[in-house]
Amino acid sequence: MDEQVKQIEIESGNGQHLDEETLFVVSQTFKALSDPTRIRILNLLCSDEHSVNDIAEILDLSQSTVSHQLRFLKNLRLVKFRREGTSLYYSKDDDHIMNLLKQAIEHATHN
Repeated sequence: MDEQVKQIEIESGNGQHLDEETLFVVSQTFKALSDPTRIRILNLLCSDEHSVNDIAEILDLSQSTVSHQLRFLKNLRLVKFRREGTSLYYSKDDDHIMNLLKQAIEHATHN
């Protein structure tokens, strides 16, 4: 079997095999959701857009930490930004992942 066409023997919910690229993206998404700082940032961005400075202040994090985590999230297309003057404002970019995050939070807080 050709390596480029090779499919992983894991099945998705609809019975289709996942190719290696899809498997990688899914694993990176769960990696993003496995970090407490990224969870806090995504949770904040669920409701409204915020500047890097606002995020740092609200979550009591350094600007450097926030920028680093936002870059990671942006590369996965989980957040997007717009520029206003010299400030960058970030917001959610993927409602599917935000719903997954909300469900995970509900699951964790369910008695």
